[in-house]
Amino acid sequence: MKKVVKFGGSSLASAEQFMKVGNIIRSDEERRFVVPSAPGKRFDGDTKVTDMLYACYALAEKDHNFMTEMSKIEERYNEIIAGLKLDLDLTNEFDRIIDNFKKKKGKDYAASRGEYLNGIIMANYLGFEFVDPADSIRFNEAGVFDAELTNKLLSKQLADMESAVIPGFYGAMADGTVKTFSRGGSDITGSIVAKAVQADVYENWTDVSGFLIADPRIIDKPQGIDIITYAELRELSYMGATVLHEDAIFPVRKEGIPINIKNTNAPEDEGTWIVGNTCQKSKYVITGIAGKKGFASINIEKDMMNSEVGFGRKVLQVFEEYNISFEHMPSGIDTLSVMVHQSEFVDKEQNILSGINKAVNPDSIDIQSDLALIAVVGRGMRAQRGTAGRIFSALAHANVNVRMIDQGSSELNIIIGVSNDDFEAAIKAIYSIFVITRL
Repeated sequence: MKKVVKFGGSSLASAEQFMKVGNIIRSDEERRFVVPSAPGKRFDGDTKVTDMLYACYALAEKDHNFMTEMSKIEERYNEIIAGLKLDLDLTNEFDRIIDNFKKKKGKDYAASRGEYLNGIIMANYLGFEFVDPADSIRFNEAGVFDAELTNKLLSKQLADMESAVIPGFYGAMADGTVKTFSRGGSDITGSIVAKAVQADVYENWTDVSGFLIADPRIIDKPQGIDIITYAELRELSYMGATVLHEDAIFPVRKEGIPINIKNTNAPEDEGTWIVGNTCQKSKYVITGIAGKKGFASINIEKDMMNSEVGFGRKVLQVFEEYNISFEHMPSGIDTLSVMVHQSEFVDKEQNILSGINKAVNPDSIDIQSDLALIAVVGRGMRAQRGTAGRIFSALAHANVNVRMIDQGSSELNIIIGVSNDDFEAAIKAIYSIFVITRL
């Protein structure tokens, strides 16, 4: 078997954490391909190395002296090297980075150095080969990830390697310009590597023992999720569950490679398994609850709207013209609501309202602001009668007014709109009716 293992920033924040990671990797000879993040926070109030690099490069861009900040970054790495008692000197690497900062190589280059340097340390510590993802993870000229070319290049590069360390978060365009994924993108790199080597398992190691049914900042000690499908995870990640980058599932999904979310500080925990399909039933009717605040609803009314061909397209075209994507679009016979992020909409609202009036001549337009969306997700909901009724009954008992309801055709999730002020109360009510009452 082959396992790809990715370790997050908190797992590699110090020499002590590196040692934990080393023990985990060495305890299983199948863990052959390692994807490290940049060092994260060592303690509350500490700064992630990636953020230190961004701040340092911001000074370089303005032609300010950034050597004090760069020295602090170098100290972070030297502290790890000394703690691991490695015979490793990164002076030449830092000289090259300083030179490229002065040449203004870009924010992506600056941010990527966190993973790059940590990868060098990890390869040295484990005795694995070091692979720079800039040589094989490709982005096109528009900065869009090229999955097909990347898989071709990376598969070939790793084919004859028994073990390797491949830093996460970045790759490069054809001309060598470094390009990063969005924050948390090391999860994506791990998935890309797992596909390239046709791994049996992709282990993603972090500081929690897998996914929880609900946000622990809202629910005290929520139950964990043992197994979740890619589709369920996609819904929860989109609505704010942040244990794994939502785009990390795509490279492994088609290959049928399962992902196991594990805890570096509690390696004996089983964690959460993310799979394509499963016959295993969820412990509860629902798999998870997630949500976000800060939405606005633009409610459009017009008699006989349903018989007007192209009505929805014309409305959405107005939002497209102003570069605003919609989240949900529930509709009735004479009504259509468009849910958008309020922060994106507010500065353009009058232009958009004017555009809608010109495009479809509605009878009225109403705006509701300060809304929150909550996704109740679960493959068990399809076979369970009365799920929606239980949700709305629980919300009514909690005095939460439901402002919007939307259910996908897959019956995998129900989206509920409530006011921002009712967000926490709604999640507590839904969790209680499905989990606490079930217990």
